[in-house]
Amino acid sequence: MMNNVVEVKNLTKSYGKVTAVNNVTFSLEPNKIYGLLGRNGAGKTTIMHMITAQLFATSGELKVFGEAPYENERVLSQVCFIKESLKYPDNYMVKDVLELSASLFPNWDKEYANALVQDFQLPLKRRMKKLSRGMHSSVGIIVGLASRAPLTIFDEPYLGLDAVARAMFYDRLIEDYSEYPRTIVLSTHLIDEVSRMLEHIIVIDGGKILINEDADELRGAAYSVAGTANAVESFIAGKKVISREPFGGLLTAGVFERLTETDRKRLESLGLQTAAISLQQLIVQLTNKKLETKGGSRP
Repeated sequence: MMNNVVEVKNLTKSYGKVTAVNNVTFSLEPNKIYGLLGRNGAGKTTIMHMITAQLFATSGELKVFGEAPYENERVLSQVCFIKESLKYPDNYMVKDVLELSASLFPNWDKEYANALVQDFQLPLKRRMKKLSRGMHSSVGIIVGLASRAPLTIFDEPYLGLDAVARAMFYDRLIEDYSEYPRTIVLSTHLIDEVSRMLEHIIVIDGGKILINEDADELRGAAYSVAGTANAVESFIAGKKVISREPFGGLLTAGVFERLTETDRKRLESLGLQTAAISLQQLIVQLTNKKLETKGGSRP
């Protein structure tokens, strides 16, 4: 069995009194697509910066391809990290970025990079600093895909791209991943757009891991119930409730459990409506939950 690509044990990163990442443990397997999800400021980017040796951990263990990543050329040449705020020298044109990338990544595929440049309609001789935000994102996407790095991390890679260009990125990623499997990490807030691609989901909230599950386990793992407040309260008693939205005498509640046949019959007898909760709604509700319970609105 192949070793894990990333092993993180009790990883913590503090800045003075603020703990950005709090005692986090997880692993990333070879040849899998991961979603690293959570709200802004949850600690996702800090974790990615530690994995890619751009930040030191305060404590805990971190191994990438079985070794410590810091100043480790053997490890870092196998890692491609595309983030929204990548900066390039002022005089760099698009073609310079591609040439530089070809020298950095051993698996670089020049023909594939050129095909992607056509797909995304990029002007090769335009300076990076003159590119629109969307074009800047396209350059990052091309580098991330054409690098074919065994560990490729995309942190919100498509800001400024329209829906058509984002869909093209997802299609190219899936096509290339099926031909050249590698470990891909997508960190994004557009969860519903990418959810069909994700094989495993890690949700970070307040610097801690809230969910670390196979995506298939999470699909259909929550549902909402709506109807008169009394009937809904009666149904959800003792269940894992993740949201409540009262409206007049009505109530809609989110339940983080699978719906059983017994539940269905009970819902019918109480005259309640039920609907699936999407992955994005589930994560939003779980990461908002703390805000709700502080108000003491739950019994």
